Amino acid sequence: MILQFCPKKISIEEATKDGIKLNFDQMNNGEKRYRLVGPDGSGYCRTLGSNKGAWQNSHYHKAATEIYIVQSGWIIYGEIDHSKNCKLNYLKEGQSVTVLPFVHHNVFMSPNSVVHTVKCGKTDRGADWFPSEELDEYTKSFSEEDLFKLFVKI
Repeated sequence: MILQFCPKKISIEEATKDGIKLNFDQMNNGEKRYRLVGPDGSGYCRTLGSNKGAWQNSHYHKAATEIYIVQSGWIIYGEIDHSKNCKLNYLKEGQSVTVLPFVHHNVFMSPNSVVHTVKCGKTDRGADWFPSEELDEYTKSFSEEDLFKLFVKI
C-alpha cells in the first residue's frame, strides 16, 4: 500500500487564531515587504526591491537574531562592528548574513532584488526595533552609484 501525504490547507482565519499575523507593506523607499509573524515576534519577510536601489533604515534588535538571504540581485550589508567601526559587505545571489542582537545594521537593496529575512528570538515584549542614527549617517552617505563602483564587478 502506498501512503500519500495530502496536507490540509490552513485558512488565514485559523492561522490568526494560532497567533500568526500577515503584514504586507510598501515602504517609503519603494520596497514591498510581505511578512508572516508569529505570536513570539519571530517571523519571515520576503522583500522585493523597487526599480531603483535604496537603503533601508539602520537599526538593531535587543532580542532578535536576523538572517538575510539574497535570492536575486545583490545587497550591501552595513554594520557597526564590536570595535565601533562601520563596515560594508557585498552579498550576491545565494549568499546570506546572520545579524546577532545589539548589532547595528542596514541593508541597501539593488534594483528589483529579492531578499528573504528570517527573524528569530523571543521578541514578544513589544517592538524589538531600535534606530541607529550613527549607522544611518554612514551608510546613507553612499549612493547607489558609489556602491556599484565599489562592489559590483562587471
